[in-house]
Amino acid sequence: MYDTIIIGSGPAGLSAAVYAKRAQLRAVVVEREYMGTGQIAESERVDNYLGIYGESGYDLGERFRQHAVSLGAEFYEGEAVKIIPKEHYYSIVFSDDEILETKTIIYAAGANPRRLNIKGESEFSGKGVSYCAVCDGAFYKNKTVAVIGGGDTALQDAILLSKIAEAVYLIHRRDEFRANKALQQAVKNTKNIKPILNAVPLEIIGDKKVSAVKILHNNCEEIINTDGAFVAIGTVPNSKLLEGIAELDDNNYVIANEDGITSAKGIFVAGDVRTKSLRQVVTAVSDGANCVMSADNYISKLSE
Repeated sequence: MYDTIIIGSGPAGLSAAVYAKRAQLRAVVVEREYMGTGQIAESERVDNYLGIYGESGYDLGERFRQHAVSLGAEFYEGEAVKIIPKEHYYSIVFSDDEILETKTIIYAAGANPRRLNIKGESEFSGKGVSYCAVCDGAFYKNKTVAVIGGGDTALQDAILLSKIAEAVYLIHRRDEFRANKALQQAVKNTKNIKPILNAVPLEIIGDKKVSAVKILHNNCEEIINTDGAFVAIGTVPNSKLLEGIAELDDNNYVIANEDGITSAKGIFVAGDVRTKSLRQVVTAVSDGANCVMSADNYISKLSE
């Protein structure tokens, strides 16, 4: 019986592993991929984590993992497929039918950005294609960028990038944006944002990095020259395991505050899968630490 099982080995899960060891909890990190460190490994460069500047996401993820390993963190490679609530503990069933039991769960399974699924997108991911303007916007100072999407996130990204880049193309497939009216007005008032409506992305073009986006604009193919393409069409939280166990919001994010406490007793949620406004490595690391504190308090009360 574990004190806590940490599902996910990204920054949130690895932070939880470090704090669990410091709290003397019997813990194990469950990871689907051997030696995985989460989506941070796909980031070409990280400039917004305090004290570490200009390191690749892969290297930073490896640092996080090595920190946990150096403290003696235990890892288990396997895909969790079912969580079974018991009276005072949980059973976690894996795809190979293995079962682990635990008093608490720290759920840090993350979220994946929605993809365009067009030619060149995967090839240039991290080489001009980005899914996070907050993370990567600074690399495009005085350059031209394209933002693809029409919701709140896309318009917020365009406004953010307009303060950094020389020009921002805002590409949306419909004839009007879905974002709130205040954001739409802000876009209209920003001279270097150039909306392109009724436009469907067809291909990301480049050699070693992005140089253009091919679109179908009003049924005519066009080439938009750009140094970077920011895809902002939403994210998909990996919350399926908690359906029917913990409360989810309308977009399937697990509802919890910074303490990570969910509606399910003994289950705590950390990282991008949690309801919050900022999904960054620094908030994921913070979530992991907070969840361990909440889990430790919960376990202490079980023995009273």
